[in-house]
Amino acid sequence: MFGNSDMAKRRMFSMDIIDTDHFLDMPATTQLLYFHLSMRADDDGFVSSPKGIIKLIGASEDDMKLLIGKQFAIRFDSGICVIKHWKIHNYIQKDRYRETIYQEEKLMMKEDINGAYLLDTECIQNVSKMDTQVRLGKDSLGKLSKEEECPELSHEISGTPFIDLPKIGSVSQPDKVHTVTEEDIAQYQEVYPNVDVKAELKKMKLWLDANPSKRKKNVKSFIARWLAKEQDKPQPKRKKTFEEIKAEMIERYGDI
Repeated sequence: MFGNSDMAKRRMFSMDIIDTDHFLDMPATTQLLYFHLSMRADDDGFVSSPKGIIKLIGASEDDMKLLIGKQFAIRFDSGICVIKHWKIHNYIQKDRYRETIYQEEKLMMKEDINGAYLLDTECIQNVSKMDTQVRLGKDSLGKLSKEEECPELSHEISGTPFIDLPKIGSVSQPDKVHTVTEEDIAQYQEVYPNVDVKAELKKMKLWLDANPSKRKKNVKSFIARWLAKEQDKPQPKRKKTFEEIKAEMIERYGDI
């Protein structure tokens, strides 16, 4: 219906985002623009022609500014925008997923613990610096990729390390890791109370070690998705202890 006709173009919306006062307080035209932008986004949540969509549905630039101001969308200098809560709304299976073509903009993003996009200001500064260097000496510096210039420096280790999860490396840094600290675990445990977070992190490491071709760039997002799936699994029924069974029998039949 919108561009490609494959199944991956089906879009979903989380009530955790659109059923909030923060969202519903916006004018109807602004909400409508949000839905149209989301329907036309690629599989990473990037929208190539927000101005065209604004014109198509009769919205205004003020509606777009409001979405940005209330942090429902992020706009880049290139004119492209991204839906901030895209990965909260949508989970696309790997066999249907097509990575965005807007890699320069994607490299400017990081994700919070819930998977919402944030601008990675440190990466933006490094990319800007690299672009300046390329203009000054393109022949010698042009071979460096933006990913190599910005190897997720935003993930500084501040706390007690618990485990290192391997991630996708680069030519200059082939053996990159994402360090999970005890402080990180405390946050994960609060969000996913039914999960043994430390045990699952050890499973993740084993899986990533056994499947190097499936390692991730954004390990935080990988962790959040893994733990969310575990959280949603039905909890096994705990076996009753002898004392509990005895107490039930006494309650039902009396003290024999």
